[in-house]
Amino acid sequence: MGGVNVLKAVLSAIAGFAAALIAYSAFYVRGDLGGVMGYLRARGALRRLRETGAPDQISAAQAQLHALGQQVGDPTFAGQMIPLALLTGALVAGLVWWAFTRRQQGAPRLDIQERMVYRLAHRLGGRFTLDDLSARSPLTEEQARAATARLLDLGRLTRDGDTFRLS
Repeated sequence: MGGVNVLKAVLSAIAGFAAALIAYSAFYVRGDLGGVMGYLRARGALRRLRETGAPDQISAAQAQLHALGQQVGDPTFAGQMIPLALLTGALVAGLVWWAFTRRQQGAPRLDIQERMVYRLAHRLGGRFTLDDLSARSPLTEEQARAATARLLDLGRLTRDGDTFRLS
């Protein structure tokens, strides 16, 4: 269970940092996605121009790209919004942590366990044993016994000694 907590913490931290970075980026360009796309197009045009253009054309394109970058980006505003970006990241990390914790604390879903039994039974031609189920599925021995008992009660399985068969 300790490995699960480490994984939960790592995934929460990654999600939080990613959300903070995205929020910072959005503040940096003031939400102007069109401006960002224009800057990227101009940068691609400059890259192509460097291969075939004259030096004065290249310097003019560089100046235009720099001016466009000044219009699109606002580092001062983004710097002022760092606390909000970090708060956004912390909230996302908290939500990811909460979602994993909630999922771990919930009771195992019985329909999922039954589907695992069905899947294994179909793979084995409709017949299986509890040993097959325990060895070839993620179900524990107790879960396998409980799932097969439920399916027997529902009439979806029949029992022939140690072997179960789909009905």
